[in-house]
Amino acid sequence: MLTLDREQISVPSYSILNDSIKETFAAIDRFEWQAIEELRLMLDNSYYKDAGYKSFEIYCNEELTKYGGYRRVRDLLAAKKVVDSLPDELKDKITKPSQTRPLLKLVKTPDKLHEAVAIAAKETPFPTAADFAKAVNKVAPKAKRFTENQNNQTQLCHSVKVSSQSHPRCGEEGVIESDPPNPTQQIVTFADAEKLLVNNADLNNLSNDAIVSFSSERTYPKEYSEAIATLKQQHQQELERLEQELRIGLLSEATASAEARVQEQLSSVQKLFQQQKQQNIDLQQRLDEMEGLRQLELENQRLQQRIQELENAVQKRPSQQWGNTMTQQATKVLNKQVKQALEKTIDLRSLAVEPPKENPQECLRLMGIALGNLASAMNNAQALRAAAIILGSEPTQSAIAYRAEQLQLLPQAVNDIRRVLAKPGCSWWDYLEVATEYEVIKADYLAELTPQETDLITVLEKSAQPPTIGLGSIVAHADIYCALYNARGEVIEDLGDEVWVAWEHWKDKPKKTDRYFKDELRLL
Repeated sequence: MLTLDREQISVPSYSILNDSIKETFAAIDRFEWQAIEELRLMLDNSYYKDAGYKSFEIYCNEELTKYGGYRRVRDLLAAKKVVDSLPDELKDKITKPSQTRPLLKLVKTPDKLHEAVAIAAKETPFPTAADFAKAVNKVAPKAKRFTENQNNQTQLCHSVKVSSQSHPRCGEEGVIESDPPNPTQQIVTFADAEKLLVNNADLNNLSNDAIVSFSSERTYPKEYSEAIATLKQQHQQELERLEQELRIGLLSEATASAEARVQEQLSSVQKLFQQQKQQNIDLQQRLDEMEGLRQLELENQRLQQRIQELENAVQKRPSQQWGNTMTQQATKVLNKQVKQALEKTIDLRSLAVEPPKENPQECLRLMGIALGNLASAMNNAQALRAAAIILGSEPTQSAIAYRAEQLQLLPQAVNDIRRVLAKPGCSWWDYLEVATEYEVIKADYLAELTPQETDLITVLEKSAQPPTIGLGSIVAHADIYCALYNARGEVIEDLGDEVWVAWEHWKDKPKKTDRYFKDELRLL
């Protein structure tokens, strides 16, 4: 009968497993030293800057946090420094970086470091951190310090044991070598030279007594304590004063910034208003041009209709019936029109006999234009200079011709400006819209206007200007932090840049008035 053997499961022997464990620990130690070499290469060549890190510490805390960060890297580099300080025959006695912690204090004294490692290697072939710590204490023992008041000392250099079951070092013994950082904890140095901060509740000394941390705060005499309290109070008052000044400065800065923003917004609004006004003027000019074109179109249609009627009438009546069509009434109308045209002309002979009865300025301008034409025709320099003096231009043909073209616009300019001024409710902007077209002959058309019309223009210009501080103005102080910001006063005397102000709330006081610059006040 055939049977199958049960599958044999291979179980590792002791020797194989033991060798594997040793090789694993050796690999761990080897990779740890390899990591130290790579860290030193990163630090020496500053490769961490290629990734944007400003310092090696920042690189360690960012990239190596889960491996212990900069603190562990610093310990590893220090371990490498200790090994490098040893001679070749002692370097193999340190198998992992954690064994070098008790030896760090001897790095600056290489002789003592060599002696401590040699002592530890002599006592045991594979020394641990505790063996190196004992050797360091033999080579460089700590001097005990005593003070007068030993009752207030913590248990320095006392051996203690971790008694808390929840602590990872429960049952291990250590030594307190330094003052406690706070009343509830101690700094304990264990056998592997590692220092940990342990709660007093987790510690007992070897006699199972509780560990107590006494306060190390200094006490001062009464007079010193009072002086210190006074200095603290003065310091607090100074801090409050500085805080108040900082708050006021920030408020002033915020106010100035707000005022600057408001001024900027006002300037932008004014610029927008000017642009809108110019657009309105352009639109009005286009509307006027369109209205003129429409009137011309109507007049053209009317003339075309009249021409058509006349052509029809000519076709209906024979040519011999048109012999005497000038009636007596038509003759009177024609004579009247001719007479009116002759009345508007200026006769040089009449001007030579007596001065003109009306429009002397127009006569003078026409005389200047006539002299300019005569000078051009006769090439007479004296006539040219006389024409330039009368017209107010340079004594050249081009300047006189340009001036003559400007003066031809004068009658139309005077009519347009008088038409605008005659409108009910005329404003400065209405006048300015028309006057802008005739800016080059402003002096000429102002001379043609009556005194009443020029006074009206002056009044319109003043009404368009922003109000200013003057005699009788009601004002207040412009500084928001001044006590007179909400006060009310009246200007009783104007001195130009300065004014005298009578304040209402000073009526019952001896001093009722005061003198200010105008830019220090604001209108109410």
